[in-house]
Amino acid sequence: MSNAYKITEHLYDMVVVGAGGAGLRATFGLAAKGLNTACITKVFPTRSHTVAAQGGISAALGNMGEDDWRYHFYDTVKGGDWLGDQDAIEYMCKQAPAAVIELEHQGVPFSRTAEGKIYQRPFGGMTTQFGEGPPAQRTCAAADRTGHAMLHTLYQQALKHEARFFIEYFALDLIMDSDGACRGVLAMDMATGEMHLFRGHGTVLATGGYGRAYFSCTSAHTCTGDGGGMALRAGLPLQDMEFVQFHPTGIYGAGCLITEGVRGEGGILRNSNGERFMERYAPHYKDLASRDVVSRAMTIEIREGRGVGDRKDHIFLHLDHLDPKVIHEKLPGIAESARIFAGVDVTKQPIPVLPTVHYNMGGIPTNYHGEVLTLKDGNPDHVVPGLYAIGEAACVSVHGGNRLGSNSLLDLVVFGRSVANRCGETVAANAAHPRLPADACDRSLGNFDRIRNANGSLPTAQIRDAMQRDMQGHAAVFRTGATLAEGVDKITRIAKSFADVKVSDRSLVWNTDLIETLELQNLLGQAQATLASAVNRTESRGAHAREDFPDRDDVNWRKHSLCWVDERCNTRLDYRPVHVNTLTDEVQPVPPKARVY
Repeated sequence: MSNAYKITEHLYDMVVVGAGGAGLRATFGLAAKGLNTACITKVFPTRSHTVAAQGGISAALGNMGEDDWRYHFYDTVKGGDWLGDQDAIEYMCKQAPAAVIELEHQGVPFSRTAEGKIYQRPFGGMTTQFGEGPPAQRTCAAADRTGHAMLHTLYQQALKHEARFFIEYFALDLIMDSDGACRGVLAMDMATGEMHLFRGHGTVLATGGYGRAYFSCTSAHTCTGDGGGMALRAGLPLQDMEFVQFHPTGIYGAGCLITEGVRGEGGILRNSNGERFMERYAPHYKDLASRDVVSRAMTIEIREGRGVGDRKDHIFLHLDHLDPKVIHEKLPGIAESARIFAGVDVTKQPIPVLPTVHYNMGGIPTNYHGEVLTLKDGNPDHVVPGLYAIGEAACVSVHGGNRLGSNSLLDLVVFGRSVANRCGETVAANAAHPRLPADACDRSLGNFDRIRNANGSLPTAQIRDAMQRDMQGHAAVFRTGATLAEGVDKITRIAKSFADVKVSDRSLVWNTDLIETLELQNLLGQAQATLASAVNRTESRGAHAREDFPDRDDVNWRKHSLCWVDERCNTRLDYRPVHVNTLTDEVQPVPPKARVY
């Protein structure tokens, strides 16, 4: 098979796949450690989905009132409904202030207070005094374009440190050796169709989430979970895939994100009676409860007939009571998005919003060094040699069953940096690469060739549409055993129908039909893992809300789900224990209790 496609081989110390916030932070961090680093990305780096992050990045700087990283730690454990690993959460929250100040020094143009400090806004689930005090102003913002500001700054840093970029290359598969170690990645140059094998002593997956498995989501069309798809094909499991976050405020009909920062600045959700209904569901923190709580409250209001609009199928988000100067200074992008996608002037009219798929808490299991883990010989924390994952592609698990807003941008920089530090200690620069067998790429090329020449009866778009509608209908805000079981049956049939896909363009140069089909293959495995894990978890926790099992069950279910999906579309489940202990004695583990806001 390798004869049919000529392969160009590249030798690097480290290979990073993906150039969003996590990939760029790892890339320049690795290059700064003196490691010869390549970054492969399917879109130009500043087009990566991190550019869409609006509200900000969390860190207990205390610029706008009392704060402490231990309060942030507590909020993150509680926000994740006690499924997060407390050692990793401690690491992230303790590193947060330094990570944000580092970004500031690198050039991120944060908004400022009158004294010139980094401006911080309140965000859902962020509190003081271990949940007993008033909301914390912890989210550091560059107006409502924080991800955009960060992504450009991190790309500049990567260029400054002379990392090598391979732009518009599509990663096909991880190249694993017979001992189960990762030796690099096979990718295709989309402009020429040529194959490139990137050999690395370490390969970092920073490929983002798989939001496009759903019909309506805030994710870019590029968010097809390519890292998770490659991990599944390499025989590795994905973790906690049942936990999918719905952002409460996607623009109705468009799915476009309206940042939680709007509610942080004083925006209010109202139903058709004009009632500020969040007071009934979260009396203490109201519109600033965590995202899963607000999404479920909105869904209940709509179900019970208090939705707005002709079909009573959405909710209004009001900013019209805010000073237009605040909107102009703090939320200019939101005003623009609302005008373009909803046709409203936010100073006079409410924005129509609906909970929309936004973030994947699940992903490739890792520890807080970013090293990928798998279950081997009874060891749930077996490190896969040479493979790392960070950002939304990974499940560290700092977000547990539900991510707090503004913790994702923090996750990117903290664990991007953590991987660079780990590899700086463990990878020898310019070391010789071990020989690879001649057929190392054959399996991947066989899969590629089969898809490129697929001549079935189903166009890619038809299978993709069936998958997205199944996920939207069966793995939604509220779930039951019956709807999930039906969803599993459907997604299995849809995944098997991929064998009958039709690719109409056989060329290799800029073949978008082929690329979309390869992306669909990645999405299907993750869609299967999501539904299989969800039907199996008979409790409600975080974003996973079972109407037939409304309570959290810490005795039986305080554990991470692991799911494997094989090439015959069979799923297999197992578990990893949650890390309930902290890294140091600077903060005490938080024991589970009822989660109320």
